[in-house]
Amino acid sequence: MVDTTLFIDYFRKTNKHNTRLVALSREFERLCISSITEFEIYSGATFPQIDFWNEFLKKFQVFSFDSKAAQIAVIVLQDLKRIRVSIDKADLFIAATAISNNLSLDTLKIDTNIN
Repeated sequence: MVDTTLFIDYFRKTNKHNTRLVALSREFERLCISSITEFEIYSGATFPQIDFWNEFLKKFQVFSFDSKAAQIAVIVLQDLKRIRVSIDKADLFIAATAISNNLSLDTLKIDTNIN
């Protein structure tokens, strides 16, 4: 599963061949995203970018944030609270979607907030 950060990196870079997203697409036959990533991409896109994203996202299978993912998100959130680490809810939901579908998650985000 690919996190939103890889799409942002791909979109912003001039030399797209050197992005992590392109490297993953060479390594794996098919990549996937969470419906939360889909939401983040479209909510951050400007009107002229919508056609680009519509075409680009056709290449990715979308996994929904469902009841199973919600239950996993609660467990992960409780575990993070115990160690005083917080993450954005969207990141939590994306990770829970990956876990609930037994998928690895690739992200460029390495920053966490420690309370």
